[in-house]
Amino acid sequence: MSPSKVPAGGARGYIIPIGGGEQKEHNPVILDRFVQLCGGRDARLMVIPTASKLEDTGARYQRLFSDLGAAEVHVLDFDTRRDAYEPGRLAQIADCDGIFLTGGNQLRLSTLIGGTDVARMLRERNAHGAHIAGTSAGASFLSEHMIAFGEDNVTPHAGSVTLAPGLGLTNRVVIDQHFTQRNRLGRLITALAFNPFLIGLGLDEDTAAFIGPDQTVEVEGSGTLTVVDAEHLKFSSMDQAGANDPVSMLGLTMHVLIRGNTFNLHSREASAGTLAVGKS
Repeated sequence: MSPSKVPAGGARGYIIPIGGGEQKEHNPVILDRFVQLCGGRDARLMVIPTASKLEDTGARYQRLFSDLGAAEVHVLDFDTRRDAYEPGRLAQIADCDGIFLTGGNQLRLSTLIGGTDVARMLRERNAHGAHIAGTSAGASFLSEHMIAFGEDNVTPHAGSVTLAPGLGLTNRVVIDQHFTQRNRLGRLITALAFNPFLIGLGLDEDTAAFIGPDQTVEVEGSGTLTVVDAEHLKFSSMDQAGANDPVSMLGLTMHVLIRGNTFNLHSREASAGTLAVGKS
């Protein structure tokens, strides 16, 4: 489930994980930026509320995006895996500038959509320039490696997280959400202990990571993005740890970013970004 190949001369669309709890009524900067990125008053959006069991989730985001000026907003839900192979549904996604995955339970997304024609279509659309956002559970599902569930704690334990395959828009990161609010640093570090190649992105509520086609992450919203990088890992005890044992990891790098800060997934360098403008 690697990302689809970008056509010659093209550019990948943005990948936008949101930590959940984004502002919807008062100053909805994240949702508004998503709409503007997709074309503003010309934007054709698709909301996929499959992660949620609430009947009004799709309709609520449809109203929100319409109020923010999008030209067309449609809702497309999936109740069975068979739904994710229907040509009519694939055609609807192919006609969109942006796709938004709501919150709920990421395992509903992986079990109903993962590995289907819809999943392949989403990767292809992103490779051809469509922007794909997800909030809360939808955010976790965006990457190839997905945190399915785990314990909320600040200490990494070998059994504190379970990983599952995600959508595969990117294979560079593993994403966690409601990060500071639910004390999820420990389970993000544990996920990196399983695969130190990855970069951990821990998103607070009302906070988004706008991952551009150049692999630069820019933070938007009112909270923080915690970046945990294991590139220079010197030692890990994961191979020796039992399920309830704490895990030692030496050499981790961590950054705490706020709105306007950036992180490059290629160079693994953090920057003050727009906050550095005017500073000596």
